[in-house]
Amino acid sequence: MEISKNLDINNLEPPTQGESMILNEISNHTLLMHNMSDEELLLRASMVEFSNKNVPKIAFMFLTPGPLPLAPFWDMFFNGYQGLYSIYVHPHPSYNDSHVPQTSVFYGRTIPSQPVYWGTISMIDAERRLLANALFDSSNQRFVLLSDSCIPLFNFTTIYNHLLGSNLSFLASYDDPRKPGRGRYNRLMWPNVTIEQWRKGSQWFEIHRDLAVNIASDRKFYPIFQEHCQAPCYNDEHYLPTLVNILYPEINSNRTITWVDWSRGGPHPRKFGRHDISIEFLNQIRFGTECMYNGNISTNICYLFGRKFLPDALGPLLQVAHEVLGLHS
Repeated sequence: MEISKNLDINNLEPPTQGESMILNEISNHTLLMHNMSDEELLLRASMVEFSNKNVPKIAFMFLTPGPLPLAPFWDMFFNGYQGLYSIYVHPHPSYNDSHVPQTSVFYGRTIPSQPVYWGTISMIDAERRLLANALFDSSNQRFVLLSDSCIPLFNFTTIYNHLLGSNLSFLASYDDPRKPGRGRYNRLMWPNVTIEQWRKGSQWFEIHRDLAVNIASDRKFYPIFQEHCQAPCYNDEHYLPTLVNILYPEINSNRTITWVDWSRGGPHPRKFGRHDISIEFLNQIRFGTECMYNGNISTNICYLFGRKFLPDALGPLLQVAHEVLGLHS
């Protein structure tokens, strides 16, 4: 298995004018609009190999019911780094993105989608659909799943170097002995999935291309979860954590890099609006935790993205973007 080497974005040679035109053409048009079925899409995508000839890119995959209210903040984040990222948006199929400005990085980035219903296998379908579309770009090496309420917690350079320099994927996968964990296991999954292999985790992941290919090409475990993981079993909390634990535990850090606040308890995390945004608050999220990087390096950069930021948080986020993240409009 090929693991990416530690790349420093500051030392990468900029693409030539011809290369920039090719990169933009790939980024803006390749295979985003197609009429392939999910089965054909997943099959074809799993056969595309990563190209070492191109500068590796990060695929940012947005799972959203409709518009992206924090898009201007993301536009600032991506500004100046064309050719180092790809964007894919999976909205409800009824969503009309004609209002997205042509100057936005999200313009023309919507993929063919299907309705997504909370707590059902349709959430896994959407995630695999995003992965498959992103796999068609042979330069994409890391894949990040994000929502419409997500924000970056660092600038592009920091996030790019952190992800491309890691030899592990970031997908939460842990054994929860409680009712919301092992209690959701269905004995009809045995012997292909045992209670000892059963795992729980957050659906918001960042993974290496090798793992993305294996998720897209999975034909063994997906049908088992589709049939036997029904409420109160939720596929988005168990399918990928269990799959990775069974097949590829050695290439996973078993943690997420997307921060969310569960401190209040309950079925849903805390949301943050305009009155919550401050430099101190963001820095606490950015540096308030310690974790291991690449299995042996202690760091306080544990979360690269944050979730559950409301649309009215956009204004304050733009105001502190330069001082906190070094972003410029």
